Amino acid sequence: MVTSSRYWEAPRRLRAFVRAHETSLVALALLAGTIGGLTVAAMSGAVTVLHAAFFDLDMGERLSSQPAIEPLHALVVPSVGGLLLGLAFLWLARFRPAREIDPIEANALHGGRMSFRGSVIVALQTVWSSGVGASVGLEAGYTQLSSGIAASIGRGFHLRRADQRVMVGCGAAAAIAGAFGAPLAGAFYAFELVIGGYTPASLTPVGVAAVAGYFVAHAFSPLSLGVGVGPVGDVLGRDLAIAAALGVLAALFGIAIMRGVALCEALLAKTRLWPPLRPALGGLCVGLLALLTPQVMSSGHGALHFAGLFAMPLAAIASVFILKAIASVISLGTGFRGGLFFATLFMGALGGRLFAAGVDSIWPGLGLDPNAYAIVGMSALSASVIGGPLTMSFIALESTGNLWLTTAVLVAVILSTQITRELFGYSFATWRLHLRGETIRSAADIGWIRDLTVGRLMRPDVTTVNADIGIGRFRERFPLGSKTQVVAVDDEGRYAGLALVVEAHAPEIEPASGLAGILHHRHAVLYPGMNIQEAIAAFDAAEAESLAVVDGDEGHPVGLLTEAHAMRRYAEESERRRREVIGDI
Repeated sequence: MVTSSRYWEAPRRLRAFVRAHETSLVALALLAGTIGGLTVAAMSGAVTVLHAAFFDLDMGERLSSQPAIEPLHALVVPSVGGLLLGLAFLWLARFRPAREIDPIEANALHGGRMSFRGSVIVALQTVWSSGVGASVGLEAGYTQLSSGIAASIGRGFHLRRADQRVMVGCGAAAAIAGAFGAPLAGAFYAFELVIGGYTPASLTPVGVAAVAGYFVAHAFSPLSLGVGVGPVGDVLGRDLAIAAALGVLAALFGIAIMRGVALCEALLAKTRLWPPLRPALGGLCVGLLALLTPQVMSSGHGALHFAGLFAMPLAAIASVFILKAIASVISLGTGFRGGLFFATLFMGALGGRLFAAGVDSIWPGLGLDPNAYAIVGMSALSASVIGGPLTMSFIALESTGNLWLTTAVLVAVILSTQITRELFGYSFATWRLHLRGETIRSAADIGWIRDLTVGRLMRPDVTTVNADIGIGRFRERFPLGSKTQVVAVDDEGRYAGLALVVEAHAPEIEPASGLAGILHHRHAVLYPGMNIQEAIAAFDAAEAESLAVVDGDEGHPVGLLTEAHAMRRYAEESERRRREVIGDI
C-alpha cells in the first residue's frame, strides 16, 4: 500500500532549492541516516524490554543467549503472543485491506513510494514477534520503518523518481549499518537489494546515510550490535577451494529454507485453521523447541556472538543448527512478522563450524580454523537467502578486519548466489513477492514500464465502421487521404478487424464486394491495462504496424495504437531513466 495524497510537504521554496542542488539530497540522506540509526536503537531497546518483561530476564540480557528458559514462559509467551498478533492482523484487515509494501517492492514497482503508517505497523508487528520469542529477525522491521520514514521525507520534498528511490535506499542502508555495525555492508545492502544497482550519483547520499546510521545506532543502543567473532587464523590458498564447496552447500540449504517457509504456509492454508490460531500454533511449536535449546528463540542476535558457542560438542551444535532452521521456518510460515537475515547468519555460522569439523574428520591433516569457516558459512547462507554477495562480504570484512578471509568469503558467496539464482531464481524477499503473483527478481526500477500502459499511449479518437458495409460505400465515406485505417465493428459494436483505406481503394477490389474480405488482425487486439512491453510483444506476434484497443469485457474498441508510437515512447522513457540513474539530469 503506497501513501495517499495526504502527506507532509516542505515549503515550496525549500522544495525548489532541494531539487535544484545535488548536495541537498546528501543533507536529506544524513537526516534519513540519523533517523534510521535511532530507529534501530529504539526497536532493539523495545525488544529488550519485552524480553525482560515476558521472560523474566535482566535488562541487557539476550533471550537467544540464555542457557535455559523457564518452561512455562517458553510455552505460554510465544503462544499467547502469536494469538494476539493473529487477532491484530484480523482487526487491521478491516481498516487496511491492502498489504504493506517493503522497500524492494517500493523501489521496483512504485518509484520509491511507501506508506509511513504502514511501515510503522510492520515495525510494531516485527518488534512484537521478536519480543514474544518467535524465531524471526528484526532487520525486516529496521529497514521497513527506516525506509518508510526516508520515503516520506522524499515525498515531502517532491523529489524526482530516481532521487526518491535513493532515499528509500538511504533508509535501508542506515538500518543495516546500525544493526550490524558495518557501514560498508549497509551501503551495499542498499545498492544491491534496495536500489538495484550502484551509480556515482547514489554513492554519496547512501554512504552518508550508512555512516550516520552506524554512529547513531551505536551511540544510543542499549545493547551491543553487530557480529561478534573469535580470533581467526591464517587463510591459505586451499581455503578458497574449500570455501567454494561450503558455498555450494549453503546455497542448497538456503533454497530448502525458503521453500520450507512456502510449504509451511501452504499446509496451514489447506487446514483452514482460523487465521489467528496459526501464529499461536507456531508460537507453541517454537516454545517446545526452546525447551531443548533457547537459541532458537527471537532473532538469534545474542547467539551471533558465537565465540563461546564453539566450546559446545559438535552434536549440540548440530542440534541447534537444525532446530533453529525448523523454528525459523515455522515462525515465518505461521504468520509472524520478521526476516531471515539474523537467523541465516546464525545458522550459517553453526553450519560453517560443522562443515569444518566434517572436513577435518575426512582429511585430518588440514586442521581447518572453525572460526574462519563460521564466518564463511554465515556469509554464504545469508547470500543465498537474502541476496547481496558484496553486502555479506563486507559484513565479514568489517567484523574481522581480515582481508584474506574476506577473499574466501567472496568466493563462497559468489557461488552461493549464482547457484541460488540458477536453481531457484529468487531471494527470500522476491520469492515472497513471487508467491503473491509478482515477477520481479530485484529492486531494479520497472514500475515506469507498468505505468506506461496502452491506455495512456493510445489515440482515443477512433473511427469505426460497420463490418457489413460494401467497398463502394466505404470508398465514399473514406476517400484516399482522409484516413489511414478504420476500425470495423459488428452490429453490436464489438471489434471485427482493421480496414486499410488504401487497400479498399485498390483497383483490383470490386466495389460490390464486402469490407469483411479485407479486414486485418481480427483476433489481435490490445487492452488498456497492458504495459508497453506487453504491447510491443503483441505487435511482434501479430506482425502489425497498428492494433485496435478494446475494453476487456465487451470487446468494444476504445482506441488505436501504432507500433511506431509505442516504440518511440518506450525509447524516450528508457533514455530518461538511464539519465536519471547516472545523474545526468
